Amino acid sequence: MTADSSIMSARRTSLLGAGLVAIGPISMALYTPAMPALVEAFGTSDSAVKLTLTAYFAGFAVTQLICGPLTDAFGRKPVTLAFLTLYLVSSILATFAPTVEFMVFARALQGIGAAVGIAVARAIVRDQFTGQESARIMNTVAMMLALGPAVSPTIGGFVLELFGWQEVFWCMVIYGGLLMVAVAFFQVETNPSPGTHHLKPAQLARNYTTLLKDPRFLGPSLLIGFGLGNLYALATVLPFVLIYEVGLSPSEFGLTMIIQSGSFISGTVLTGRLLRRFEARRLVPYGMAIWVVASALMCLLTLTQQPTILTVMGPVALFVFGLALVLPASFTESMAPFPHIAGAASSMVGFLQFGGGIVASLIIAALHDPVLGLAVVLPAMPIAGIVLNQICKSQALHMAAAE
Repeated sequence: MTADSSIMSARRTSLLGAGLVAIGPISMALYTPAMPALVEAFGTSDSAVKLTLTAYFAGFAVTQLICGPLTDAFGRKPVTLAFLTLYLVSSILATFAPTVEFMVFARALQGIGAAVGIAVARAIVRDQFTGQESARIMNTVAMMLALGPAVSPTIGGFVLELFGWQEVFWCMVIYGGLLMVAVAFFQVETNPSPGTHHLKPAQLARNYTTLLKDPRFLGPSLLIGFGLGNLYALATVLPFVLIYEVGLSPSEFGLTMIIQSGSFISGTVLTGRLLRRFEARRLVPYGMAIWVVASALMCLLTLTQQPTILTVMGPVALFVFGLALVLPASFTESMAPFPHIAGAASSMVGFLQFGGGIVASLIIAALHDPVLGLAVVLPAMPIAGIVLNQICKSQALHMAAAE
């Protein structure tokens, strides 16, 4: 579709998409400054509190595989409202959690409820726009997708110090409530042909098999998965490195994360300007080159220097700047060939990006050393994404040549 035949304007689609896509990352990262405090509040271990974040990741990632097809079957808007209702209930449950086990349960439910945001945000763009117009909207959506985990710790750190960890979850309740109102009044149904056949197990299997066998989908999706997955894994590591190793307070940690958010904002602003003159896909190689430099610096500085704000956050800032150049084209290219299963395609992209975060987080947890994870696991993620993307790109070119 073109902008002329779209159901919602590009501006409204961008704003709704950004609001929806942000709920997952915000809910993940808003309480990261409170994780050390939760260890004391529940009288438990670091590993148990990290499990609350892993539970959220797992609920979010697995549900990605079903919430997209649900929107294909029943429509984008009603499914969004149903999942946001679950999100609100689970956020309230987390606020009153008496034990760390209850918190793990509440966070898993919260991940399930928040999962609809990313799937629907990308689907409503694909329903209405393609090409460069889609890339520009995806740039706005991508900004919120990565800005959420960058800004949220700053807010969470101040809320924690001024009030307490329960109030961090009340912030999520407020955001979820406002988002429900926005969806109810401003989101127009964009699914042109909902049908329950999308939920038949055989059809679901065919849809996902089609996606996973197609290098046109896998290449950009794995680049997103390892890139954003790395950002989410960073959110599980940075609080413990900066608070325990560098010695920052929760509010100082939150302020330090402005380095990350500022760098990403700079990257998205630059990307938005470049998209007026260049095709989105031409920006991707530059973003990947920045990833390589950032990964090398992250590994080298962490292994050879005592952790400081500069040695930790410098490579992180460089990485997220490169991420801003990579995301718009990757989102658009991963979904463009699959308009008939846009919800399933969006879900699989979301599963891969949060799946990447889960895998990296579990590996780092198994190491029992966040500094070692920062030095080895996190730098390897973007490099792996680049290598896999290039392999898939080569396969797609061979397939096109053979046709």
